[in-house]
Amino acid sequence: MKQASSLTVLAVSLLALSSAHAQSGLASYYGGRGHGMTCAMRTKPMGSVVTVRTRTGRSIQCVVNDRGPFVRGRIIDVSVSAARALGMMGAGVVAVEVD
Repeated sequence: MKQASSLTVLAVSLLALSSAHAQSGLASYYGGRGHGMTCAMRTKPMGSVVTVRTRTGRSIQCVVNDRGPFVRGRIIDVSVSAARALGMMGAGVVAVEVD
């Protein structure tokens, strides 16, 4: 029984750590063709795979391949392909959570 409670504490601790690294803010997208599911972030290492979630429940995974965005208040720029998958083409800028 003691082992089960230790595992529960460990699982809750790991969950808290993983959600502590999530960032919330605004996302925009950059134009062009042939970018695939990529994004630009200032805080994640190049080559990192991040999950981007919108408030509408859509989510994607994309690869950080550039630095940016350089507009105050935005935390990520996604490629056109990623923007289509997130359903943000009409809005241009949407609230997201990135982890």
